[in-house]
Amino acid sequence: MVMLSVMIWSVGVFLEILLLVRGFQEKLFGQFPVFYLYLLFVMVNDVVSMCVYRWASNYYFQVYWVTQFLSLAIGSGIIFEIYRVALRSFPGAARMTRCVLLIVFGAIFANALTIPWDGVFRWLAAATITLERNLRIVQALAILTLALLFSWYAIPFGKNLKGILFGYSLFVGLSIVQFTLWRYSREQIKPFWSYAQPVCYLLVMGVWIRALWFAVPLPKINPDPQIESDYELLIATTRDQFRKTLARLGWAARA
Repeated sequence: MVMLSVMIWSVGVFLEILLLVRGFQEKLFGQFPVFYLYLLFVMVNDVVSMCVYRWASNYYFQVYWVTQFLSLAIGSGIIFEIYRVALRSFPGAARMTRCVLLIVFGAIFANALTIPWDGVFRWLAAATITLERNLRIVQALAILTLALLFSWYAIPFGKNLKGILFGYSLFVGLSIVQFTLWRYSREQIKPFWSYAQPVCYLLVMGVWIRALWFAVPLPKINPDPQIESDYELLIATTRDQFRKTLARLGWAARA
């Protein structure tokens, strides 16, 4: 079983390196810098974690939670990047989206940092779990909102962006499933989830490799004032609802 874990881990690192190399060859780094920065961080983290697990296992717990927290922080930028590229022809909607996402993510990070102190690494583990649970839900809603908007107005994403969006949606969805199962059936899923999760990640990597193997020019979009107007109304409504939610939860001062 240990050998199986190492094999899955090694395949994941190989796919990450392959995706980074293809991104460099196809000049996709400039188009999606945050995505490739996240991918580079994950690859380095996987290599370091494998070494720590093999030769300094006593420190694996500390390394895991520190890098997991950083991974969540960098990964959140992928949502900003998806919106930035998708809404490049709608600057008004893009500005409002950035503001709303900054408020939402800022509140979630602030809430996670209020976890009671119980030693630095125990606190970091609890804060990271709380942060990831809340972030995944908000990320899923943000992705769903963008997908519905583009589907309603028949706006093309482009192959590369669509692949990033689909792969990250799959990753977020699997994370939400994990938290749900872990909450209600922890003992039942514990024996196999440590293997199921990496295998699911390999599936996500497969989606990204297929979509990003070649650079495809972004489709030209003719700006439609009605789309800007409708999206601004949607964002304004979402922002008002979120402010009310913050007030009910007592987070308004921190946000």
